[in-house]
Amino acid sequence: MDGRPLISVITITYNAAETLPLTMESVAEQTFRDFEHIVVDGASSDDTISIARRMGRRDLRIISEPDEGLYDAMNKGLKTARGRYLIFLNSGDRLHGPDALQAYADAIEKRDPDIIYGETDIVDIEGKRIGPRHLSVPEILTVDSFSKGMLICHQAFMVKKDIAPLYDTDYRFSADYDWCIRCIKASRAGDRLNLHRVTIDYLADGLTDRNKKASLMERFRIMSAHYGAMKAIAQHLSFIPRAIKRGKL
Repeated sequence: MDGRPLISVITITYNAAETLPLTMESVAEQTFRDFEHIVVDGASSDDTISIARRMGRRDLRIISEPDEGLYDAMNKGLKTARGRYLIFLNSGDRLHGPDALQAYADAIEKRDPDIIYGETDIVDIEGKRIGPRHLSVPEILTVDSFSKGMLICHQAFMVKKDIAPLYDTDYRFSADYDWCIRCIKASRAGDRLNLHRVTIDYLADGLTDRNKKASLMERFRIMSAHYGAMKAIAQHLSFIPRAIKRGKL
């Protein structure tokens, strides 16, 4: 239409030589081709950049320079993206099968929604499936959906660039939670589409997983800001039985 790719896939890296090949391979094998791939790297000192260049598409764009953390890097990717839609696929995460981007593209062609989302599987460092994510995505996504927590994995959450805000870098571990809520608020009711399929393989032990306590405190602040302190307190109390059941407490 206007020369822009339909989708921008944005990958954030820093000394990611061990995990990046899984991601690059999953992008390269996509049957859908009307997308761009952007790697935003924090000036890695290992082989991250050479791996990206060797395994990437011809038109792969790489930004490699020091940054102020994960969400600063995500903002760089968001600002440079040319696609009509954005999806973040960080190092170690994979698109779930060669037809994953095609599923998003088919939804865009049929409905032109503001937000498209799918389910997520958890995988280990070798890409082997551990199991499904412990939260299932809502059938109908509303602003209130995320008052119950991060119901949709950030990597499975594709958004129109025109409505996507910058990440709030005051949050170090959970700015993606705040960002998703703000995207939902900016979207049109009825233009949030559930793909009813797994679209992403998420690598366990990410930044949030390694900083669980700090992340939960940030999420409480974010939930309070968007939904009110009383609702945030009540919801976090309801998390306790779930955390005990999962062996997290």
